[in-house]
Amino acid sequence: MKMKKKYISMMVLVLALLSPLACKKSFLNQTDTFTATETATFTTSQSVISAVNAIYDTYQNSDFLKKSIWYYANFITHDWYNNGNDVAWNNYTIPATFYAIPTFWNYSYIGIARANQALVVIADAKARGVVTPDLADRLSGEAYFLRGTLYYYLTGTFGGVPLELNPVTNGLTPRSTQAQCFAQVVSDMKQAENLLWSKTTIAAEPPVNGRPGPPDLGRATKGAAYAYEGSAQMWLGNYAAALAAFNNTELTSNYHLLPNFWDLQEFNNQNNDESLFEIQFDLVPGGSQSWGGSWQVPGGEIAWIDSFSWPNEITGEGYDYGSPSLYYSYQDGDTRKLATIIGPGDQNLSPGIIAQWGGIKGYPFVTGGYAAYLANPTGDIQDKNTYTDGNGNIINTNGTAAHPWYGLDATPRSGFVNEKHWRDPTLTGNSGPSNIFGSQNQVMMRYAEVLLSKAECEIRLGQTAAGLADINTVRTRAFGGTPPAVWIDGLDPAGNPRAPLTDPMQMVLSEYRHELTADYSLMYLLRRAGKDAATGQNYDAEFIHNVNHVPGAAPDNNSNPSFYTYGPTSNPAFPAGKGVTYNDLPPGHDLLPIPTVAIGLNPNLVQNPNF
Repeated sequence: MKMKKKYISMMVLVLALLSPLACKKSFLNQTDTFTATETATFTTSQSVISAVNAIYDTYQNSDFLKKSIWYYANFITHDWYNNGNDVAWNNYTIPATFYAIPTFWNYSYIGIARANQALVVIADAKARGVVTPDLADRLSGEAYFLRGTLYYYLTGTFGGVPLELNPVTNGLTPRSTQAQCFAQVVSDMKQAENLLWSKTTIAAEPPVNGRPGPPDLGRATKGAAYAYEGSAQMWLGNYAAALAAFNNTELTSNYHLLPNFWDLQEFNNQNNDESLFEIQFDLVPGGSQSWGGSWQVPGGEIAWIDSFSWPNEITGEGYDYGSPSLYYSYQDGDTRKLATIIGPGDQNLSPGIIAQWGGIKGYPFVTGGYAAYLANPTGDIQDKNTYTDGNGNIINTNGTAAHPWYGLDATPRSGFVNEKHWRDPTLTGNSGPSNIFGSQNQVMMRYAEVLLSKAECEIRLGQTAAGLADINTVRTRAFGGTPPAVWIDGLDPAGNPRAPLTDPMQMVLSEYRHELTADYSLMYLLRRAGKDAATGQNYDAEFIHNVNHVPGAAPDNNSNPSFYTYGPTSNPAFPAGKGVTYNDLPPGHDLLPIPTVAIGLNPNLVQNPNF
């Protein structure tokens, strides 16, 4: 039985090596191999490198990144909502059969299995002299790091999960506790810290094959391992150990905040100085970006992650959209607001979008709709309201205050859009050339998150002044200079001014939201915070209630969305059915349910409570 299991595991790895891994940087180029034993397959250093590249490939999947990690990190906070087939996220009714959940689970364990097998392959190849000791160490560090990150996201999402640490398993491992899983993440990251290259080593590599930047740019680094170790230590309540990891010079010397928040997500600024762990995507020369063509030869590692968030009026899609509560919660002068979320009457200020399209006015659906209006200015009311600025000029904003862009498909949205992921100038959605798939890298963790996590550690350890100083480092960038002395989180969902913030822990949570919403981390950080000792409530549920609740409105737990009474959603013309809600987070629903199919295959798995 074990031999059969090992054979299957080996075949899974070999098949993984045959999958296309043409990623953003040359380090992921590989040679295809096919045989059933490690010794015969891994006869060159490149073939061993390919075994590790296959682990990276786990992340290069739109369903895994967007519908799994990103949805969890953002939909549960109610900063963002779904308008496609996944509306169960909007009112916390996600079932254990929802297909994105087994995708999350299965892809994670595929990546973990690849890491487990790669560690064996690397050790064998090192013993046979196929790879040098230095290369073996680096590749082993990458395998430990990637296994650790996969367990980090699995455990943060589901709670305790089965710990599979060997290449051979009977598939019946029961769940470990959440603490045991995060302890394993710490262990993997500590191994990685000793084995990985420093960012400075990668930066010193000369470019090859005419590619910009070092050939190994995008690989895991020591600094990234310290960042994930620190976060995992925080999940365990080990704040002093977390602080030590965050203060390591591999982080503090090699990563920095970019001066301008706008530059973080720009298409021509990927793998920048703030990025710690970034999933690489690449459009192969001659490859198609259309829905059907993108899967054909020559193919490439591209994704539909970004264009699906853009307005329906631009792309014909618009499958997720923003909350007005988030938009109005930014303090006056915070430059992160329009770099994160734009509403009716706001321009897209991305330099890349402006250079390519002149802004919103250049997209094919906009120019086509405006031309249709000009051909029939008195009778074409829909195009007039949608694609003009109200004065007969072509629109160059995300709708207007008089006519917000709710969508043209009878499934209305809020009129607010994810600007953080509207930066790829090659995309058009279903309009024009139908460029749906793009090569925008996806940043899983960046240095601003490290600074804010560090601040939380310092505050919890009684080092409040140091914690506030770290927060103000992030806020200084946000405000383009000294932040306001009085910290007020904008308006509540009913349009009322909020009271100034004075509690340092609430300041941390506010900064997590305003800095990191629409990234891949917010809900993980809110859940990681645990229980508010002052109220006895979990910080995540308490925070979600406070930032989304309309004072005086009820009920808060309602399967049918209730609408905000301030901003565009207060418009009586806004149809009922789908839209923004202020439902509270039900008990236990800061976790996702264990997939039904996983429980069916492993009777030792126990479902999370309240599912």
